[in-house]
Amino acid sequence: MLALSRKCNESIMIGNDIEITILEIKGDQVKLGINAPKSVPIYRKEIYLQIQESNKEALDVSLDTVDLKNLFRGNDNL
Repeated sequence: MLALSRKCNESIMIGNDIEITILEIKGDQVKLGINAPKSVPIYRKEIYLQIQESNKEALDVSLDTVDLKNLFRGNDNL
């Protein structure tokens, strides 16, 4: 992990297209501004983890559906 020190209104660049600016510092909170192309999704980590979990659950359900279809197809031969 790279750790950088920045003051209010200073920025860092990630690649050529993403700029992160320190907008405000109040106590233990830092407000960030992120300028990135619309094609780059940006989420708070807790939201990102929820999305990943939802995707995993959806995949598990779709796999169960495929297994169920295969089970019924196997009964066609009876």
